[in-house]
Amino acid sequence: MVSGHTSLEAYRRVVIKIGSALLVDRSQGLKKQWLDAMCADIAALKRAGVDVLVVSSGAIALGRSVLSVPAGALKLEESQAAAAVGQIALARAWSEGLAGHAFVAGQILLTLGDTEERRRYLNARATIDQLLRLGAIPIINENDTVATSEIRYGDNDRLAARVATMVGADMLILLSDIDGLYTAPPHLDPNAEFLPQVPAITPEIEAMAGGAASELSRGGMRTKIDAGKIATGAGCAMIIASGKVEHPLRAVDNGARFSWFAPSASPVTARKTWIAGHLQPAGKISVDQGAEVALGSGKSLLPAGVTAVVGAFSRGDTVAILDVNGREIARGLAAYDADEARRIAGKKSGDIEAILGYAGRAAMIHRDDLVMSRARATA
Repeated sequence: MVSGHTSLEAYRRVVIKIGSALLVDRSQGLKKQWLDAMCADIAALKRAGVDVLVVSSGAIALGRSVLSVPAGALKLEESQAAAAVGQIALARAWSEGLAGHAFVAGQILLTLGDTEERRRYLNARATIDQLLRLGAIPIINENDTVATSEIRYGDNDRLAARVATMVGADMLILLSDIDGLYTAPPHLDPNAEFLPQVPAITPEIEAMAGGAASELSRGGMRTKIDAGKIATGAGCAMIIASGKVEHPLRAVDNGARFSWFAPSASPVTARKTWIAGHLQPAGKISVDQGAEVALGSGKSLLPAGVTAVVGAFSRGDTVAILDVNGREIARGLAAYDADEARRIAGKKSGDIEAILGYAGRAAMIHRDDLVMSRARATA
């Protein structure tokens, strides 16, 4: 067993993400035998007193199978139609599979706005909490029937991390067609080394991520590392494990290989977790080295340290903060609209009233509305 990881039954609340290729076979459709084994694993955790949530991919892939849509890239409307059929089939499969173990499934379909907008985020969290209190198992997926490329999560790895932080989970399990993180994509580099433990997600760790490995998957190791940053920053441990075996959760407990990502020792507050987890910042603010050092020591972002402002954001929107090399180091809620931010960028806080015509806030982003999002590189 990996250091820091105990039996899954020791966790209070577990989110399990399941990739499309695990659930759906291109020619045969739903992998019912695998799903039944997965439901048995989930039921065992539930009986041990663990809250379990499932983020299940597979709606589009299953809908394609049911509709006999030929292989190849789908147009947006074809994906949405496949999802409409697949969501019903997927929900029925989970409902019937869990009913065999005397548990009730509840379907939740989320759009990007449900987690990016604060009020909708809190509403979704309340619904999920109520389902868990009633003993149900939430089966969560992106609502692909209405999502477009501009307003979507794009992968269920990051959606699962968002859900994990939303509900205060202490374990996120990403089941995929790869058994963990390697120093390079193993299918491309035969010398790639397996990493059983990841104490922190540094730029070096991020550089190891490759692209999508399966035609049924929209994600890849890149999105899994993104998910890890969201989850671990909120104090939630994460495991990447192979789901290609039957009873994958049992396999994790019985010593199967997986990568374990340590949760942050100082997780951010619930509000800052929401800020850090935004998948589509409304804009970008570049800062100089002095400002980067100040932010790292817990200070607010002052206009004097800003070198560039990109985007059309409004006051209160989430923006990404970039260092001198263009790498994201933090996210925060803007205290000014983009046009005003551009006007006061590089100026002293005492000059804001003369520039804008009113006495605004001294900080471009206050430290209470800001969270660091990148671990520092190792020496």
